[in-house]
Amino acid sequence: MKRSTPDKLRRLYDRFASDDHVLIVINADPDAIASAMAVKRLLWRKVAGVSIGSINVIKRPDNLAMIRLLGANIAHVANLDRSRHGRFVMVDSQPCHNDVFSQFAFDVIIDHHPDSGVSAPFRDIRPKYGATATIMTEYLRAAKIKPSAKLATGLFHGIKSDTNNFARQAMIEDVRAFQFLFRHANIHLARRIEQAELRLDFLKYYKLALANMRMRRGRMFVHLGSVANPDICVLIADFFMRVISVNWSIVSGIYNDKLIVVFRNDGLRKDAGKVASQSFGHLGSAGGHKSMSRAELALEKLTGLVDPDDDRLISRWILQSIEQKAGKK
Repeated sequence: MKRSTPDKLRRLYDRFASDDHVLIVINADPDAIASAMAVKRLLWRKVAGVSIGSINVIKRPDNLAMIRLLGANIAHVANLDRSRHGRFVMVDSQPCHNDVFSQFAFDVIIDHHPDSGVSAPFRDIRPKYGATATIMTEYLRAAKIKPSAKLATGLFHGIKSDTNNFARQAMIEDVRAFQFLFRHANIHLARRIEQAELRLDFLKYYKLALANMRMRRGRMFVHLGSVANPDICVLIADFFMRVISVNWSIVSGIYNDKLIVVFRNDGLRKDAGKVASQSFGHLGSAGGHKSMSRAELALEKLTGLVDPDDDRLISRWILQSIEQKAGKK
């Protein structure tokens, strides 16, 4: 039975008591940050306290600008005392997306990624939606909450980011949420977030990518070796997709004893989420959307397969894995 948003909101509120201390756990990106802010607003004055914890180290300039300009108070989960929290919420992700999530027993899961079949006391997973921020906007409207300019700006940016300005998958619900938020958002603030400048120390990776990139039948690939942050792979992959002759972009790097592989495509080719899952799902977490996906593999899982310290060999192994398991694109 399909439930209405007001009914879902009532069921969501039923999961919490006035003396609860709630921790919202996210893999921080614009959609996740904004969605966590919306959950925090929904629970305002309904619980004893709400904290937001990220499993990733936030270094992307747009994410840092978003947190600073919107006043989002986010700490890394390693720096939080989990024993002080009795309720756990996940937004814009599912437990199978990262091993760190397995450390929490989630009471609430709200997401727009493909349904992994995860169970939770309350779950609202809508894979056809373009952004979790759209779902959270519907909850705010059902609660008759007028979002502050900062919250509206965050949700506005989250929808724009995850739908790539509606160039990627989106539904009429995403458009309606976007129109509603536009009336309440600070557009100048949104523009400052979108135009956040690159960090100076990130530029060396662009130089490395340009020097080592490989182009074949519209597919751009580069392995960056060790990176200071996995978001660098995302930035480079998005950068390559701006080249007119590129229809696939695959960028990999090693961070925190994991091999990160980021996929982007033009939405006209094979499903990037399926390609990531078929190529690397047997070795770690892998999946995503039709035009954007990601794989994260613990280096220990690569023992006997490839030497992660040899950039030339690992580059060849990544491409061979994609072609053998997912087929040539």
